[in-house]
Parts: sequence; structure tokens; C-alpha cells
Amino acid sequence: MKAPPAVHGTYDEAKFPLVLLTVLVLILAASGVHPPAGRENWLLEVVPGLLGLAALAIAFPRFPMSRLVYALAFAHMLVLDYGGFYTYANTPLGNWAKEVFHFSRNHYDRVGHFALGFVPAIVLREVLLRRTPLERGPWLAFLICSVALALGAFWELLEMWTTFIVAGDVGDAFLGAQGDPWDAQWDMFFVLIGAMVALPMLGAAHDRSLEGLFTRAKYPKLSQRA
Repeated sequence: MKAPPAVHGTYDEAKFPLVLLTVLVLILAASGVHPPAGRENWLLEVVPGLLGLAALAIAFPRFPMSRLVYALAFAHMLVLDYGGFYTYANTPLGNWAKEVFHFSRNHYDRVGHFALGFVPAIVLREVLLRRTPLERGPWLAFLICSVALALGAFWELLEMWTTFIVAGDVGDAFLGAQGDPWDAQWDMFFVLIGAMVALPMLGAAHDRSLEGLFTRAKYPKLSQRA
């Protein structure tokens, strides 16, 4: 199957992501005033996600994404904001789970790394389906999961470099190892698990969201394109 034709962003197509962006800006503005973890740690956690949103915004005129992608990006930013607000090692949700399930540590950072695989997997799936001749199947899934794992590994390197540049409690909070010598390996594993879960869980919903995008752009359905 050939890659589908290009879709250009329109004002009507921009309404949904703009609503999400407006809500997100209000949430970030409120959470960034006096975060308990400190403004510097909050920025370290939130800025990478904002760069991702900036990339989506820059691409929008020539490459608007499906609404599912924008919804997932919004949810991912909430995960990052929550972790940056408290630090991943001190989130109330993670502390609650630690107490209830008798965990040895706050595992909210695992949620963050799971999301780091879960959300980009769908973004990458859309880019590959729309910009390459790749079809749905094992090879597409393998490539997406491989890239997600590479992204997880790069994030661990980024955390390491950050601790060299930002010393002290802020660097330690951003690293979030909590004394676990295998923290980096576990984080990468959860990124991979996130991607592996996202593809079967959201594959059909993502296809429907793509069909909606192309229907609004007055292109034939993906299943009808040879």
C-alpha cells in the first residue's frame, strides 16, 4: 500500500488541539507558581514535553496528526507535570501505592517511563503509516518498539548528563533513582512495555482516528487506497 497523500492543517482541524492546549496552559500556569519540588526541578521535567508539543505545533500546517495523538500528548504532559510538581520520588499517588501495596519505593517514575513508551509509540505509528510504505504488521510493531526502547535509553543518558550539569538535590530528584542500582534498566524496560501495550490496545482506535482525519480532509479511507 502506498503512503497516503499529505493532509494540510486547517482552522477547523486546529480547534481540538487548541482546546487541549488552552486547558494545559492553565494547568501548567497554576502548577508552576510554587511547586513543592522547586521551580528548577519542575522545569526539568516539563520542558522536554513542551518541546514535543512545539514540534507537533510546528508540523501542524503541513502534517496535522490525528486527534488521538493530541489527546495522548495532553495526557502525557499531565503525567510529566504531576511528577515535576512533587518530584517523581515524592508524588502522593506513588506514596499511596507504596503504603497500600508495601512497595520498597515510590514507583511513580515507572508510570512516567511507561508513558514515555506508550505515547510516542502511537505518534511514531502514525508517522510511519502516513509517510512510509510500511504496512500494519509485525515489522511495523518491531520498528516502533525498537525506536521506543532507543528513546528510553537516550532519556537515561539525558538524566545522567543532567546530574553532571545540575548538581545537588535538583539533579538527584531529576534522576529519581531512589537508591536502586538497576533503576536505569527498569526505566528502559517500562518504556518498552509501554510501547508494546500501546500498539494492541490503541491500534484499532488509532486507525479510526486516522480515518476521521482523512474523512475531514475529504480523502478516501485508508482501506480503499491501493
